[in-house]
Formats: sequence, structure tokens, C-alpha cells
Amino acid sequence: MPTSIDVFAKARQHERLEQLKSAREMDALPYFRVLEGPTLPIVEMEGKRRIMLGSNNYLGLTGDERVRQGALDAIAKYGTGLTGSRFLNGTIDLHLELERELADWLETEDALVFTTGHQANLGALGTILGPGDNVIADSGDHASILDGCILSRAKLRAFRHNRMDLLEKALVKATNDGGGILVVVDGVFSMEGDVAPLPEIADLCGRFGARLMVDEAHALGVLGARGAGTCELLGVEDRVDLRMATFSKSLASCGGVIAGPADVIEFLRIQSRPFMFTAAAVPAAVGATLAAVRICRSDEGPELFARALANARYLHAGLSELGFDVVRPTRLADGSEVVTTVVPVVVGDDWKAVFLWKALYDAGIFVNVALHPAVPPAGALLRTSVMATHDRETLDQALEIFGRVKLSFESEHGALPSGL
Repeated sequence: MPTSIDVFAKARQHERLEQLKSAREMDALPYFRVLEGPTLPIVEMEGKRRIMLGSNNYLGLTGDERVRQGALDAIAKYGTGLTGSRFLNGTIDLHLELERELADWLETEDALVFTTGHQANLGALGTILGPGDNVIADSGDHASILDGCILSRAKLRAFRHNRMDLLEKALVKATNDGGGILVVVDGVFSMEGDVAPLPEIADLCGRFGARLMVDEAHALGVLGARGAGTCELLGVEDRVDLRMATFSKSLASCGGVIAGPADVIEFLRIQSRPFMFTAAAVPAAVGATLAAVRICRSDEGPELFARALANARYLHAGLSELGFDVVRPTRLADGSEVVTTVVPVVVGDDWKAVFLWKALYDAGIFVNVALHPAVPPAGALLRTSVMATHDRETLDQALEIFGRVKLSFESEHGALPSGL
């Protein structure tokens, strides 16, 4: 008998279908908007100049001539593609140089470069963990972390975002289950922009004999004196077992890396299916990344990190003064506060977030919209982010637009959440 269930039915009957249709009809769909030039502080997007406050180009290096030249030099030497996996014919000397440079920067024994950041998490977690193990993840972790945990078939225990009491309870349960335990958290959370309490997490991992992995995607090239990320900033580099980072943010390219003990990296090199069975990154991406890493590690690096964070503080303060509900800075143990380059504005209702995005877009600002399930239910937000290359004049212009849009928006749609 033929099946009566059509596997395409879910594509034609899913819960978001009517919302997508309505958003398209109103030209209010905030996704797949077309960029018509490089990702700079001001971009050309769909026929209009707009202030870019929705890019992960935190250091502004996508427009740096040295990074562009790194990509061009790699194309000139190796061509446009490598047509095979790193495992076979896809490794070039630039990969090896980049891995050495990253391991040295992160002060780990070794590093392994993947084609994308998603694959780095998928490849590490799906290989190191097995069905008899436990993996404990923050509910705010990157989707690629969740995907890697699912691939591994380890028992997944999620704890509520940054709740150390719930992490401890998960560790107790995991210990009773037997098997190995890995705790994996973002260093800077991609939607909230807050920082994980890594010293406390490392303490708990030490008590229970668990390994710790930190995803530094939104922290590498931003936090720490060397720009080496949250682990450096919080002084726990020697207590974190594995560190992951991406190249598609501060490093102005595309790819990912896992850094850690040499024997673990070697195991991934010969066992990780997402690494072994995916084509190597195009030479241009590797050449650009290597150039960006060297800029970060030069005397120029700390100045770029400081400028990006100063711009983040400026935008955060300006949005707060306008009455927006901006996610609060992370307070560290020494009493200081950290505002990362991710500056989210809480809106709450999904449709309100979409309409506010549309009003800002039409007024000349591009930001990102995060809706459930990327954020908790009724937790929709506009995710703004800054670059080191934003100047104060551009940020002031953006704040003026935010203020003007807020007044007209609230008169039509009602009050937005207030952080005051």
C-alpha cells in the first residue's frame, strides 16, 4: 500500500505560513534583504543608502585593503576552489599557517580549521561526544551547538540561560547517569549580547570532573587584551578545554576553528565527519582570514578592539536614553560592566518587532530581527551591532532616526517596552 503521508505537507502547512504571507504582502519581511555592496558602516541595500547596524563585521575588516589583498593573493596562487576535502586534496599551506597562528593567538596546543563555523561546532561535538555521554548546554547557545549535540546522540541537558544553580543540578544528574560530561556555552551570546559567567562555570566543571567548551564566535577579536575572547577577558583560558570561533564576524571571512589539546585536535582531524566529508574553504576565504588574524595580533589590534567596544557603549547609552529597553550590560566580579558589540533592543511582540524593523528600514537603518524560537516566546528583539569603523556622526544619525521612529511608531502601535 502506498503511504498516505506526504513528506512535503510540513512545507505547505507549517505554523509560520500565514505570517510569512502577510509580511511579504506588506513588504515587511525582515529577512533575505539584498545587499548591493560591501558591508561597511553605511551600505547600499535595495536601492538606498542605509546605516548598517545589523552586521557581525565587528572590526570593520571586510573593507580593509590588507584583508582584500589576502583574498586576492590566495586566488592568484591557488585558484577559485580546492574541489576536495581537507582530508584529501583540499589542504594548502595557508590552512596550516592559519591553524598555527590561531593556536598561538588562543594559547592552545593546536587548532583545526573548518569550512564554516557551524561545521566546527557540529564536527567537534558530534565526534567527541557519544551515546553514553552527557552534554550540558545553556538555553541561549548557538543553534550549531544544539545541532552538534543532536548529532552526537549524547544525552542533552539544557539549563536556563546563565542560571548557575540549574547548571549545578544538571551536573548532579549527569554524574549519576555515568559516562563523560561536557558543558558547552557561548562566551558572548549571539542574541542577548551578554557574557557567560565562565569562572563560575569552570568552578562547577572542576567540582564534577566535566570538560568545558566555549564558543567564542562573538568574542574573538573583540574581548580581552589580545582580543582572544571571553576566556581571556575572564582569566579562565587554562581552565577551558576546547575553544571554538568563527571567521565570519571579526575576521571578515567565512570558516571556523576548534582549538585545544593536540591529541584531541588530531582525533578530530581523522574522525570528524563534518570535517572529513566537506570541501575545504575556498582559498580566498582562508587568505582573507589569515590577513585579518594578523591585523588583530598586530599593534593595531587593541586599538580596533577598544574602538568597537567604545562604539557599543555609545550606542547602548544612546538607545537607553531614548527609552528603549536595551539588554543590560554584564557585570563582572570586579564590579566593572561589559557592553559587547551586540546591543539588543527588547520589543516583546513578534509583529511589533517586525513593524518597528520596517519603520527603521524605511528611515534608513538596517538591524536584525530575532523572533521565537531564536528567542524565548514574547521575547522578540531588534539585534543591533556595531563596528569599530562606525564614526560618532553615523551613530548620532542612527540614534536620531531611532528616536524619531519611536515617537511615530508608538503613536500608531502603542508603547514599546521601556528600560527606564
